[in-house]
Amino acid sequence: MPTDESDLERLRLERDLYKDLLELSDRDDPGPFLEAALGLLVRLLGADQGYLEVFDSNDGPSWSRAAGFSPDEVERVRTIVSRGIIAEALAQGDVIVCPSALLDPRFKDRPSVQASKIEAVLCTPIIRQAPVGVLYVQCQRTAGTFTETEVGLARTMARHLGPLVESLFLRSRRKENDHVAPYRARLRIEDLVGRSAALAAVLREVEVAAPLDVAVLITGETGTGKTQLAHLIHENGPRQGRPFVELNCATLQDTLVESELFGAMQGAHSTATKRREGRVSAAQGGTFFFDEIGELSAAAQSKLLQFLEAKEYTPLGASAARSANVRIIAATNVDLEQAVRERRFRQDLFFRLRVLSIRMPSLAERREDVVLLAESLCANAQRSHKLPALPLSPGALRAIDAFEWRGNVRELANVLQTAAIYAAAEGASAVEASHVFRDVRDSNVPAGAAGPTFREQTRQFQVGIVRRALEASDWNVTATARSLDLTRAHLHNLINAFGLRRGSHSS
Repeated sequence: MPTDESDLERLRLERDLYKDLLELSDRDDPGPFLEAALGLLVRLLGADQGYLEVFDSNDGPSWSRAAGFSPDEVERVRTIVSRGIIAEALAQGDVIVCPSALLDPRFKDRPSVQASKIEAVLCTPIIRQAPVGVLYVQCQRTAGTFTETEVGLARTMARHLGPLVESLFLRSRRKENDHVAPYRARLRIEDLVGRSAALAAVLREVEVAAPLDVAVLITGETGTGKTQLAHLIHENGPRQGRPFVELNCATLQDTLVESELFGAMQGAHSTATKRREGRVSAAQGGTFFFDEIGELSAAAQSKLLQFLEAKEYTPLGASAARSANVRIIAATNVDLEQAVRERRFRQDLFFRLRVLSIRMPSLAERREDVVLLAESLCANAQRSHKLPALPLSPGALRAIDAFEWRGNVRELANVLQTAAIYAAAEGASAVEASHVFRDVRDSNVPAGAAGPTFREQTRQFQVGIVRRALEASDWNVTATARSLDLTRAHLHNLINAFGLRRGSHSS
């Protein structure tokens, strides 16, 4: 084994070790990462053999890897290798080092120690709040000891492995539970973030609608991503690569409807000082997307209906009609059927727009996507503003996952943009929950008003629901998750985010 090195050399080794671990962890499968990490430690410590075992704290499978053992020894190693020493390290929560396990009174009588003729041993638990695994290396050549530097390297690796392994398990679970995966192989959805069954249901509709040159009406709450969905339909249809032109109907003035849609010849009206191309002409051959279609005035509805029926238009001041070759996609957060009943929206136009209809789910309906979206939106904000690429801390992710995002993806994106800016300004090493929820107050609460905000009251209400359900099941997490219609992982996140502990009434 190597001799002691200077503090400077030790720091260099630890830095290089962390860099190597980060590079190794850039994958979705825990297996290859764990194998490479174990091999790295065995080499650094000059050990003969090593064993690494980790388990998923969310009831996922455990993983183990062995190094330096012959193929026929691997299975035996996985089941019996020095379980006494490993159990002792887990129980103590700290590194165990002994010059010779065969001579150590704590371990010499263990069958596994005798069978393997184990001499020098180093064993350290991998801890992430609670133990999540163990690192074990041994030398069988001669009795000796591991140096202080080597013990420090083992501790460093174990400390870094905790969050890296947790992240790998999370990515692995996401991959296993990715309902969207089949559609990624068939559709162009590279920028779409999510894996939920609710999102997969949307993509099933996209797969039907995209190839057909018919009108599509997209519905859903504000901020759910209806515009992105319109782009997906366009990019996966026969008009991909051609123009995609968007018009926000809420900003369309009655006096400019025809000019905006169909264009105007020079001199057609007082402000037409030069020829103006309309949106329909700009979208020729491609897709025309009417966002917030429910906000169209009665006059604008009439003109749009005429255009859809005739499939041609006449620019203001022009003498002849022109053919329109555009696909129509519209989106709204308004209940158009109710608007039709109340005579606020034309029924004939409604039927023209809703040949096919796709509803974009709210974030509350796709809880599995919240953390994925948060990570992606935070990274996008950092790139956009040229900020340091800081990760969202585990605490921030738990708080984000537990929060009710009434403004959906748009609200989440705006909040994370602010959080990324504040975290960078403070020189933080991660974006924390305090950055994310720094200035979040409900708009219905007057400035300076006393009392808790809406969000604080909502959080207190959620805390009460979760605590009462846990107490009703005697803190049986599986039963509680079932009663609340939550996944175990989501319930664990809520428990951690709310700081709930058995026998405690903290909120």
